[in-house]
Amino acid sequence: MDIISGEFIKKGSLVHSVTNLDVSLVDVEGTYISRLIQNKIPIILQSFNIDVQLINETLRKCDENYYYHYINHIGLEYLATGIRNNSDYLGFVIIGPFLSSIPSNAFISDLISKHRLPVSERKEIYEFFQSLTLKGSSESTYLGELLVNLYNHSYINSQLIRTEFRKHTVDQQLNSSHDVEEKHVIEDRYRVEKELMRAIAKGDKEKVALLSKETKTMLNFSDRIPESPFRSAKNILFVLNTICRIAAEQGGLEPVNLHHVSEKFAILIERSPNLPYLKKLGFDMIREYCDLVHKHSIKNYSTLVKKAIHYIHLNLEKPLTLNEIAAAIPINPSHLSRKFKQETTLGVIDYVNQKRIEEAQLLLKARKSSITDIALIVGYNDLNYFSRVFKKFTGQTPSQFIKNQK
Repeated sequence: MDIISGEFIKKGSLVHSVTNLDVSLVDVEGTYISRLIQNKIPIILQSFNIDVQLINETLRKCDENYYYHYINHIGLEYLATGIRNNSDYLGFVIIGPFLSSIPSNAFISDLISKHRLPVSERKEIYEFFQSLTLKGSSESTYLGELLVNLYNHSYINSQLIRTEFRKHTVDQQLNSSHDVEEKHVIEDRYRVEKELMRAIAKGDKEKVALLSKETKTMLNFSDRIPESPFRSAKNILFVLNTICRIAAEQGGLEPVNLHHVSEKFAILIERSPNLPYLKKLGFDMIREYCDLVHKHSIKNYSTLVKKAIHYIHLNLEKPLTLNEIAAAIPINPSHLSRKFKQETTLGVIDYVNQKRIEEAQLLLKARKSSITDIALIVGYNDLNYFSRVFKKFTGQTPSQFIKNQK
């Protein structure tokens, strides 16, 4: 096991640095020897781990030139190859998770339905899958070949030979950059930034669309760190992510929503493959924060109603009554009922039903579960009651809704 914990850990660090994928070393007994992790799998999905026994059994039977494209029960993909000392099988190295195709809403709905996952976790599950690296079939093949060749040769410490350049000081480059960037350009950037924050905080999609044209000056990457424009671009987008998050918070977006979207974009920024992707990501990020405020802002609600909404969203699939929601805050049920209706125009239970039916529509569109199963998943134990509530909010029964999707 000393061989695994020494030379092979160095190789794992190399693979992790180059691919930005998680790398784990597992011995023949199924014990993790080393783990380099950057993908934080949501708690609700952590039970769907890799089957180390299956992978060990599969690779132990193979020759040293084989690698295993392993896909777990929820579609997370990994690549693994055996670790050997001469002919002795010691364990395996595995990289991932990654995906080979972009996850759709239908895919997430199928996942929730098939594994009976809480519908209140849909957003976190979706954003986790969206944040994963995409690898096409050719890329997977190259990575598999890399693992096979890397782990079947001894590790050699490399030595660097540097190219000698004529000395140009950083100060000279910075001065040159500042000469080009005139005062009015800097002032214009800060003006656009303030206007953008105000537009996002209001959920004003039209204003954001207009400002996106001016935002090009904010996303001018090349002049910040001239010798490293890619790193400069990432730094600027990290700042933009923070600006958008603060604006959305001022606009009344719930902390749980803010956390998920901010974390998602932080991961996407760091994993961006090139400058054009980063520029597009910047515009997508601005629009998504604005859309979230537009759709989900509770800025104008009282603290009492905000607490109730937050509790409902976190427990949507569970039995929810007015008394239970009031007790969780805590507040008198009658007072909560009056305030909630006054501010949202919906009764507490009507609001719960509305959110459940919205989730049920997504699951029905995926067509992976029966109407009965979907009713249970979104919190209804009585199918007839579910059908009545569904018709109340959509004007059609669940069966009619499915037919109209064809």
